[in-house]
Amino acid sequence: MMCRMMSNQTASTMEIETVASEAKVLPPKPKFEALKPHEMSDGQIQFRKVNVPPHRYTPLKKAWMDIYTPIFEQMKIDVRMNLKARRVELKTRADTPDISNLQKCADFVHAFMLGFDVIDAIALLRLDELYVESFEIKDVKTLRGDHLSRAIGRLSGKGGKTKFAIENASKTRIVIADTKIHILGSFANIKIARDSLCSLILGSPAGKVYSKLRAVTARLAERF
Repeated sequence: MMCRMMSNQTASTMEIETVASEAKVLPPKPKFEALKPHEMSDGQIQFRKVNVPPHRYTPLKKAWMDIYTPIFEQMKIDVRMNLKARRVELKTRADTPDISNLQKCADFVHAFMLGFDVIDAIALLRLDELYVESFEIKDVKTLRGDHLSRAIGRLSGKGGKTKFAIENASKTRIVIADTKIHILGSFANIKIARDSLCSLILGSPAGKVYSKLRAVTARLAERF
């Protein structure tokens, strides 16, 4: 009986040793190079198209080189203006470093079409946490006729004073295009600017909005 147990133990130890020796002879872990953007999409070229509204056609002509240079040289994305279809067309290249560059460039061009300056819109290429939010005055409150005109006047203020104050306090950029409002900035900053604009639309006097803005920006400065 004892002999049988000893033989079982020796057999099991031999098995463990053989398993351990087998584990040592595993082939080395393969090292794969990072996929290039054109390889991720099975070699297919990715496209984006941004329509040009009629009132932004002339500004686009004037600022074309300022838009073209960072997209083509820095982001490595091909860009062209389709005159027949009146839209800006973007596509990836074989040397595009990152597939997300295409969407960033499309957002940059789209922001310019909404009315932002190239200097402000180009921040979308540099920073990841920026985006554009749009809403209409009627989304906040249904206004018609002179009431709507007065609300737009309250938003911009005398000579754009109110709009600039909100922009500087919330570190955003605001475009008021008729009844549409576009805000460019980070998530938290857009919320601050949107709350201030909504208060103005609902009828709050500018002074009250300024004091609330000061309190909110002071709180943000303490947090960071």
